[in-house]
Amino acid sequence: MPTTPQHARDASMVDEVIAWFSREARDLPWRRSDCSPWGVLVSEIMLQQTPVVRVEPVWREWMARWPTPADLAAAEQGDAVRAWGRLGYPRRAKRLWECAVALVERHGGEVPSDEDTLLALPGIGAYTAAAVAAFAFGQRSVVLDTNVRRVIGRAWNGLPLPALHQTVGERAHAAELVPASPEAAVAWAAGSMELGALVCTARAPRCGECPLASDCRWLAEGATGLEAAPRRVQPWHGTDRQVRGRIMALLRAAHVPVNISGHAALEDIEPGQLDSCLESLVADGLVRAADAERGLYVL
Repeated sequence: MPTTPQHARDASMVDEVIAWFSREARDLPWRRSDCSPWGVLVSEIMLQQTPVVRVEPVWREWMARWPTPADLAAAEQGDAVRAWGRLGYPRRAKRLWECAVALVERHGGEVPSDEDTLLALPGIGAYTAAAVAAFAFGQRSVVLDTNVRRVIGRAWNGLPLPALHQTVGERAHAAELVPASPEAAVAWAAGSMELGALVCTARAPRCGECPLASDCRWLAEGATGLEAAPRRVQPWHGTDRQVRGRIMALLRAAHVPVNISGHAALEDIEPGQLDSCLESLVADGLVRAADAERGLYVL
């Protein structure tokens, strides 16, 4: 099939991103050639909704302590949650520990390269499976996170910000842009993600530094829409998420079981909210009762 002008333009834009990434890529430990597939998988879980600057030191500590899935699987779940520190969303630590156990039980302690097999593991969704296949095994896959979606949405479709949820059409378009060569496909996945994270940012894009500036449809149409776009900022103070975080921080710092309901550090929280948040942490498997009658809890 002959190449159309649109296909040629798409390929040229993709090549611009790959060339930019070869010059500007951050030197991150999970991008190095000596990083194991397990190290890549751990980084992808940690990087969900958490910036690189916070993830890198925790990732290094984690990999030094548990360099293989078998190492983590041999630990207690509470150890994983405690080592997660303040990365947020501690359920990810629990799921990563469960993933390590599954890797040992089902795959001999090795991370599989097949996306469908990866998807069957605890805590692994479509994005993570595609990212591990690409970045750990050099495979051609459709890696589509919020950063990539924003780059494609602006440069190709003139959209200031991506929709809250992916559509079938959006994913199909993203798949069409992936180069045929696995090596180029991986570079495009990493490069478009990096471009979205560093240049084509959500609120303050640096269009003057963007390799797609001359081709960007959004920029050509005036780069409008950010002012009217809703700010996706969740309230924090006084929310259940904050209370859950305070309970988790207290338990992480403790070396003995803690009486949550009677702890002075939590006395400013309404008893009903404190109890419901504690119950939800127990239901999520992040906290367990060490002595139910005395109200003592541990990770």
